[in-house]
Amino acid sequence: MQTIKLIATDVDGTLVKESSPNITKEQVEVFRRLEDAGIHVAVATGRQYGSIRKVFAPVERTLCYIAENGAHILIGGDTIFQVNMKRSHVEELMRDFRALYPAGCHVVASTNHGCFLESGDEDFIRLIRDGYRNDVTMTEDILGLDEEFVKLAVYRKGSIREQGEGILIPKWKDVVKATMAGEEWVDFMDATVDKGNGLQVLIDHLGIRPEEVMAFGDNENDIGLMQAAGESYAVGNAVDKVKAAAKHVCAPYWENGVLQVLRTLL
Repeated sequence: MQTIKLIATDVDGTLVKESSPNITKEQVEVFRRLEDAGIHVAVATGRQYGSIRKVFAPVERTLCYIAENGAHILIGGDTIFQVNMKRSHVEELMRDFRALYPAGCHVVASTNHGCFLESGDEDFIRLIRDGYRNDVTMTEDILGLDEEFVKLAVYRKGSIREQGEGILIPKWKDVVKATMAGEEWVDFMDATVDKGNGLQVLIDHLGIRPEEVMAFGDNENDIGLMQAAGESYAVGNAVDKVKAAAKHVCAPYWENGVLQVLRTLL
């Protein structure tokens, strides 16, 4: 194996259970040791920067962030790359979401400074604000805002896979980047956005080679990450498509599979 200089890991379903507000003390310690050893750590997630900044605050190091599936990339809190969605796409997607869920549309509309919700569902609001720890602003109408959006994410408690894979992704896959981001989420970004493309931005910025990168993931939005890294691991609970894209499979998140691999580097 090549010397590893950059670790890129997904969060939900890979490091921790979906929507967990914190990482464990053991994970904090390993990430600190990696940074102290001169190995860069990148958090590659569909979450927004405000969320993962809070989750990883105990690491107290200059982490890299591939946020919003690669639409917003930061190093040490400074943005080095950002891609916004076209307004026309945002407007049509919102119409589709509202038609699909006329009784209540659960959408997170992300910007580079937080997210907007128009939901009146207290459980959904608590999930985004307290579970994911997003920087949340409530609004009566997302489309009434004068904002640039980097991502729209639509949610259905329990599972959205039937609507996502059966309706939304087939319709939008050739227009924007549309991907399952867990059992309950479908994410939509500009067509150029992908975690793998985001990882390549970091690779170029840091001046390292793909074979010096190790990546971890579990869901469809991690496939690009698997393909861009020289060493890639799907956790044991990953969907089959991710396991097929990865070079290796490690233990599931509830057995700390990522940490088992990372400790071998230390």
